[in-house]
Amino acid sequence: MSRSLFPAFLVALAAAFITLVSAVGTAEAIEPIKIARDDVALDLSGAVEIYRAQGDAFQVSTAPDVDGIVRRIEVEAQDERSTGDWAVFALANTTDQQLDRLIVAPHFRLVGSGLVWPDLGSQRIAAITPSSGFTLDRQESPDADEFHVTLNPGSVVTFVAELSSPNLPQVYLWDPGAYKDTVNAYTLFRGIVIGIAGLLALFLTILFVVKGTSMFPATAALAWAVLAYISIDFGFLSKVIEITPGNEQIWRAGTEVGLAATLVVFLFAYLNLNRWHDHFSYGVLAWILGLGIIAGFAIIDPAVAAGIARISFAATALVGLGIIIYLSLQGYDRAIMLVPSWVMIIAWMVGSWMAITGVLDNDIVQPAIGGGLILIILLIGFTVMQHAFAGGALFQGLFSDMERQALAISGSGDVVWDWDVSRDRIITRPDVSRQLGLPSGSLHGPARDWLSTLHTEDRDTFRTTLDVVLEQRRGRISQCFRLRGADGHYHWFDLRARPVIGSDGQVIRCVGTMVDVTEQKKAEERLLHDAVHDNLTGLPSRELFLNRLDAIISIARMEQQVRPTVFVIDIDRFKQVNEELGISVGDTILLTIARRLHRLLKPRDSLCRLSGDQFAMILLSEQEPARIAAVADAVKQAIRTPVTFARREIVLTSSIGLISWTTTQESAEEMLKDAELAMYQAKRFGGDRIEPFRPAFRSNDNNRLRMEADLRRAIERSELKLVYQPIIRLEDQTIAGFEALLRWDHPRRGAIPPSDFIPIAESSGLIVQLGLFAMQQAAEDLYRWQKQFPDLPLVMSVNLSSRQLIRRDLVGDVRSVIARSGVSPESFRLELTESVVMDNPEQSAHVLEKLRQIGIGLSLDDFGTGYSSLSYLSSFPFDTIKIDRRFLEDHSARGIVMVRSMVKMAKELELSVVAEGVVDQQDAQQLAEMGCDYAQSFVFGEPEDAETTGKLLFEHTTAAKS
Repeated sequence: MSRSLFPAFLVALAAAFITLVSAVGTAEAIEPIKIARDDVALDLSGAVEIYRAQGDAFQVSTAPDVDGIVRRIEVEAQDERSTGDWAVFALANTTDQQLDRLIVAPHFRLVGSGLVWPDLGSQRIAAITPSSGFTLDRQESPDADEFHVTLNPGSVVTFVAELSSPNLPQVYLWDPGAYKDTVNAYTLFRGIVIGIAGLLALFLTILFVVKGTSMFPATAALAWAVLAYISIDFGFLSKVIEITPGNEQIWRAGTEVGLAATLVVFLFAYLNLNRWHDHFSYGVLAWILGLGIIAGFAIIDPAVAAGIARISFAATALVGLGIIIYLSLQGYDRAIMLVPSWVMIIAWMVGSWMAITGVLDNDIVQPAIGGGLILIILLIGFTVMQHAFAGGALFQGLFSDMERQALAISGSGDVVWDWDVSRDRIITRPDVSRQLGLPSGSLHGPARDWLSTLHTEDRDTFRTTLDVVLEQRRGRISQCFRLRGADGHYHWFDLRARPVIGSDGQVIRCVGTMVDVTEQKKAEERLLHDAVHDNLTGLPSRELFLNRLDAIISIARMEQQVRPTVFVIDIDRFKQVNEELGISVGDTILLTIARRLHRLLKPRDSLCRLSGDQFAMILLSEQEPARIAAVADAVKQAIRTPVTFARREIVLTSSIGLISWTTTQESAEEMLKDAELAMYQAKRFGGDRIEPFRPAFRSNDNNRLRMEADLRRAIERSELKLVYQPIIRLEDQTIAGFEALLRWDHPRRGAIPPSDFIPIAESSGLIVQLGLFAMQQAAEDLYRWQKQFPDLPLVMSVNLSSRQLIRRDLVGDVRSVIARSGVSPESFRLELTESVVMDNPEQSAHVLEKLRQIGIGLSLDDFGTGYSSLSYLSSFPFDTIKIDRRFLEDHSARGIVMVRSMVKMAKELELSVVAEGVVDQQDAQQLAEMGCDYAQSFVFGEPEDAETTGKLLFEHTTAAKS
């Protein structure tokens, strides 16, 4: 090489190196996509390289041509909408023929559009510049950017696309004929879908005009929203009205907001969620207003509006699913009928989510989702149509029939209650609002309007009762509830109604009567009050006192500030006052003392009447010993204050025992018992004194406590048993039944008579367990004998104590005993003495009537020995009386007349008579002649255990057959 050529060579080499470095720094060469003649459609999206913010001029290296040469081209922006972003891809024609293809970039694709700030579509490519060949021809299309390209045989062409939007979701290379066929196919599909959607929306609108209930306009609105969404998605709306290229996003966001809003309205209206509370209406209204504001915001930022609408649609679908599942489990028919439609909505929502997030990525997804919306509306329309044609011509006849019944009932003076379910309107005739002092017609309206007038404790029951009738489509409404009057007082009403079913099986009306039962309810409340309160003073009874003390002790174990003190107060020599001045004067004095003691109480303290002349007090307001002693002295002085009666002063004294709670006391019963021991100790010291409890006092009551403890263990160890004394039918000397008697065989002390342990059981509360045991065991033995000797009509009598009679659970216990044992109620009988019944006559009458309704027998024991039985006998539902043995022991003419009078009176009252303590057969014969039905005494059999009684029945049956 000559010396003159060497510098020129170096210059050329440096220029080539600089050009290579510049090319590598600007853009690397790309790989071309090879195209064969049989390739109908190719997705170029993965092969396109995007270059961001390159400005109006862009340099790029081309793909290597067939000779492997890489060139550089520079392209300048040609469109004012250019974003400065560029896309580059290369195509290689590997065939020996010229190929014509279409480069297609869709303006909008649901696939991959995104949930938040979604891509709502726009023009994607402003222009495409090839590295060689002719300029590409843009094809007119409203839905995509289309460019026609011709590729020579064996050529490699690099294309630089000038982007008019920052995103390029999809780029396809289509064969022109195949693309045209595909567009035509989708056009046909879209036309069919839009036609169905339009007809369905029109039909539902007509249905709304025919049937004016709220579910039909809501369904029609949803159908029109779906039609608008599909029209935008399928590009149909732009053919009907002129939409400028920059406004597609606003229209698309608006239709998505409309779809979300109408779905909320449909769910609310179809399930009738506003039936019970306006809060549901307010919540939905706020939701719709929020979506309306978002629809207006779509003009500013369509992407944000569409994203919120999509989130709202998903939230509505999920919340609706929960509501539908809950109401379906409750049996609500509308919710059950909506299940298939809502399952399709959930499936559609899942498919849409998979599409917009790019999980599903194909060209069929978007049209399929549009078609799926139409299927959903079709199914919803079918569901709604069942309600549209419900009832038909039968309605008028049914309503007329109900009106006739309402007129007939109104003649009785009761309030007619009429609920028109389809219009959700309640009417009462005469207007119950006037009875309550409210404005006329204030309760004529939706069922939810009654909730504000109902007592808070009755609202849920009222709402649930009506819902159950609507859901089950059968049954009757039978409910008592309270309505508040204008003066603030509540009136009790008893509602009894039945549903009227239309031809579609739905409840169209509920009609019945309302009766004012306020006085009856007040009487029942008085009975319940009397059950746990003293009839004379109105103070709580012993049971209620112990219940309160138990609650206070429970609190005291957790809070150190709570330390109750219990006083037991006994009036000294009060029995003499009753004997000298009479019981009425004694009752007046007790009322006076009760008022005086009550005035000493502070809000946290309690007072009760334990028995005739004994009171008990719980002191919580004072904790210091000195203050407690001051209260005790005040109680003592209040009782010592003379009572003026009939111009004479009566001075009384008291014996007071008290005990303050410590952690050693385990129960209220134990604490009260210790206070009673202190009171008895004060009486032993002469009375008129205050005695605090000391543990040494318990030694005086050891025998009683030991007996109680032994009795508790006896119950646990099953030491108690029943024996049965026969009751003989005097007419033929056959066994009519038995009286069950409790016996206790103590392991060390031997047999203990009932007169010793029954009082202890009553005072300690164990009588409830003993009584339940006696009833259950006697019923089971009776059932076994009835099965073994079916020819003998046997009955069983069980004694009942006063403690058992005042229990609210007694009726339930008796019903349970009969159900578990299997005996018929007519063969089971409870015996009560006159003194037990007269301890609380009103409560006793109420409980005995409930027992009588079960079907069991009731026997009045020791008749004639207690209160004035003749005056009270008609007030109680007894069917048997038992004449006490003392009347039979009197063989004088006067005694015989008395017995005969009792028997005659019982027969006239249609009562059975049992004579106790028959001495011999001569007395039995005489009683039979008087008309006495049964006899019970040792003459006919002593009390025996169940096994011996079974043998007796066997012998009796055998003798009768022989």
